[in-house]
Amino acid sequence: MARPIEFDTQAARESAMVLFWRKGYLASSLPDLLEEMGISRGSFYAAFRDKRSLFVECIDLFAERTHEMLARGRARLAPLDAVRRFLERNFLRADDRHSGNGCMLVNTVIELSGVDAELSARASAHLQDLQAEFEACLLESGFPKARSAELAAFLMTLNEGLRVSSRRNVPRRQQLERIDTAFRLIGSAAA
Repeated sequence: MARPIEFDTQAARESAMVLFWRKGYLASSLPDLLEEMGISRGSFYAAFRDKRSLFVECIDLFAERTHEMLARGRARLAPLDAVRRFLERNFLRADDRHSGNGCMLVNTVIELSGVDAELSARASAHLQDLQAEFEACLLESGFPKARSAELAAFLMTLNEGLRVSSRRNVPRRQQLERIDTAFRLIGSAAA
């Protein structure tokens, strides 16, 4: 009979997600993961099967958190204000220890495109879901269907570019200026 798992799997998964987010899938070795998660090799395999399976769980967890962040904004703000707040979130909190990590989903697509089509496609599908949420916000704001789809694609391109720029340590002020410009363009499209 297998021994019961004697550690907090959610906390271990969280730690792994942060490591993958910061270093990427390929650069995160099993010893790195074990150290970050504070568990033994045997515990790792008993709880998560292998590195790839854990990474899939982490991608899905990151996507879930991303969607929750936008949903929280939509619950208390006008739809376009919620999207804007979502885009600004990494650049407004100077103490956020993850702000320079970019987006784990964008990072995964960049890192694994041409290397691991399945993992890259999984991250890409989560980004596509986020784009659909942007489109829903635009529709709710009164934009016609075709214009909503067009602007949602624009906002996703902006989102992806902002996340890559954050990895490059582009100053926050410049990032916020890019968001301001995008929303001025969207505002003129509504007029």
